[in-house]
Amino acid sequence: MTSPRRIIIDTDPGQDDAVAILLALASPEEIDVLGITAVAGNVPLPLTERNARIVCELAGRPDIRVFAGCDAPLKRKLVTAEHVHGKTGLDGPVLQMPEMPLQAVHGVDFIVETLRAEPPGTVTLCPLGPLTNIAAALIRAPEIAGRIREIVLMGGAYFEVGNITPAAEFNIYVDPEAADIVFKCGAPITVMPLDVTHQALVTKPRNEAFRALGTPVGVAVAEMTDFFERFDREKYGSAGAPLHDPCVTAYLLRPDLFAGRHVNVEIETEGRLTTGMTVADWWRVSGRAPNATFMGRLDADGFFELLTERLGRL
Repeated sequence: MTSPRRIIIDTDPGQDDAVAILLALASPEEIDVLGITAVAGNVPLPLTERNARIVCELAGRPDIRVFAGCDAPLKRKLVTAEHVHGKTGLDGPVLQMPEMPLQAVHGVDFIVETLRAEPPGTVTLCPLGPLTNIAAALIRAPEIAGRIREIVLMGGAYFEVGNITPAAEFNIYVDPEAADIVFKCGAPITVMPLDVTHQALVTKPRNEAFRALGTPVGVAVAEMTDFFERFDREKYGSAGAPLHDPCVTAYLLRPDLFAGRHVNVEIETEGRLTTGMTVADWWRVSGRAPNATFMGRLDADGFFELLTERLGRL
């Protein structure tokens, strides 16, 4: 039996972030969560760090260490997404305030110290929000890039274009300078863009399967997706809300559910209309060296079977 994959989850919860964290915590045989670092994104940092602790307690895992990271992008003013996730970031279910403490160490310090202390090539970074914390860690300690096993992130878009501007996906748009640093760092990168996450639609039957688990976790997940589904259905005209961030965790558990291409991905930081765009050289026409595996397809039924089965364990 292989030992569990050791990961740091970097996140800005967000209902879909919460589901991604729950999926990881429900899979201890395969995933060892070394810690969770919070970043400002969907909502400001005081809410994202609190929400991360709420989710750990919901999963019955108050032992997980949660760290607060950066409260603003590297060079820009923070843009948030309460219009999607509600004023708390986890609107929908009634959730208890957390009792577990926030760790005293800054999230960026935790990332740097962990990568320095653990054997090279053993720690995977899983960013689910803006890439500010990861970039700040790379700025502070550039040598850690060579120690990262893989960065598996949710962000960007190519064929599905943008969801916060016509050209940009939210996580990359919030801190494009940070994304630029991460994509140029040389570590192996796997990207879950909107092209894939928009295939992970919570249809009514899929959400009823969560609710039918009858557990606090199952009901909370159903109520979360009920909440943000209203916005997404109106926006995209789709049959349900896309579960973006759980694609990252699902990839760690079942990479066979995904298909993509190893291509060059550059981040637009200066475009008048395209700031935050992930320029993916899907057809390999630029001559630039590939730096990321950019996913394009998802087996959605397999994804939801995995998610429902695992959430049922909590």
